[in-house]
Amino acid sequence: MGHTPESYSEPLFLAHLAAGLRWAASLPRPAARGVVIDEQEVVRQEPPPHGAIGMSTAYRISDAAPRRTMEFRKRVLHPGAAIGVHPISHDEVYYVLSGEGELESDGQKQRLGPGMAAYLYADAEVGIRQVGSEPLELIISYPLPTRTQD
Repeated sequence: MGHTPESYSEPLFLAHLAAGLRWAASLPRPAARGVVIDEQEVVRQEPPPHGAIGMSTAYRISDAAPRRTMEFRKRVLHPGAAIGVHPISHDEVYYVLSGEGELESDGQKQRLGPGMAAYLYADAEVGIRQVGSEPLELIISYPLPTRTQD
């Protein structure tokens, strides 16, 4: 448009500026930079994945985050329940909030309790089972291969 600071008060410049602002206001707003999710809105009772051993309470937190690149979930394994041993193609973290569990990674077993995290590497075969008298409450997080399209 070739406007200079001296022309900023001219009617032609002001008309161009107003038209630009009207155009910009008509554009779709960018997606929010974050989302807040109440776990009570995403809770359900279901068998644990990878073998359906026992029953669990699943808080599928990241399912409510559109266009995400990672999973973040809380799972409560009821007494006797387990996430069966399965291969992972990504790094994964299990973080124990309460209760006790027995982690298996590539045939090696280790006991986990509150405040303990297991950082599991890609290409391992992993699983975890609840042990003891109280449920095992843990956070599970891992990256997705691509951004979700929801």
